[in-house]
Amino acid sequence: MAPRILLARHGQTAWSLSGKHTGRTDVPLLEEGRQGAKLLGERLHRPPYDGLPDVEVRTSPLSRARETCELAGFGDRAEHWDALLEWDYGAYEGMTPAEIQAVRPGWLIWRDGVPEGETLAEVTARADEVVAWARSADRDVLVFAHGHILRSIGARWLGLPLDFAARIRLNPTSLSVLGWAYGEPAVESWNDVGHLVP
Repeated sequence: MAPRILLARHGQTAWSLSGKHTGRTDVPLLEEGRQGAKLLGERLHRPPYDGLPDVEVRTSPLSRARETCELAGFGDRAEHWDALLEWDYGAYEGMTPAEIQAVRPGWLIWRDGVPEGETLAEVTARADEVVAWARSADRDVLVFAHGHILRSIGARWLGLPLDFAARIRLNPTSLSVLGWAYGEPAVESWNDVGHLVP
């Protein structure tokens, strides 16, 4: 079996709800986010996933990802990994895109980066580290992390530059699966939130 990587974005927070860039600030889940994490867990414990008994699990050490992992039922199997931390937004931490555009018209994080934070090259290197780990053995992996780093991993899994991630949005508590088609890296599913729909 060729390895797949399952990507779980953390549940809703006050900052993700308002659109604020939430990098290293440790913002807790809202009740909506906790409920979504439980629903994601229920989904991953039903067919076709059946609890993913052989999967290797890693999570960002930030509480919103760790709690999503725990509420989904994988906390006892998860290893914390700094490579899954969200992008360090530097001077733009806590700002919305509109607030940033007001001081820097035309700004796009995937092209322009952020002042006083991580560079595009640094984020690419972290995403590449996760991809290399996921492909390193004959088993699936499950990661709990954040919107921009997971989008970065998606782009790099496909062998595309980081700016491709601008075209693949991710909702809170979404599930995405990256695998293979005809021997090439492929997207099996992306931004799936079916478990959140009543």
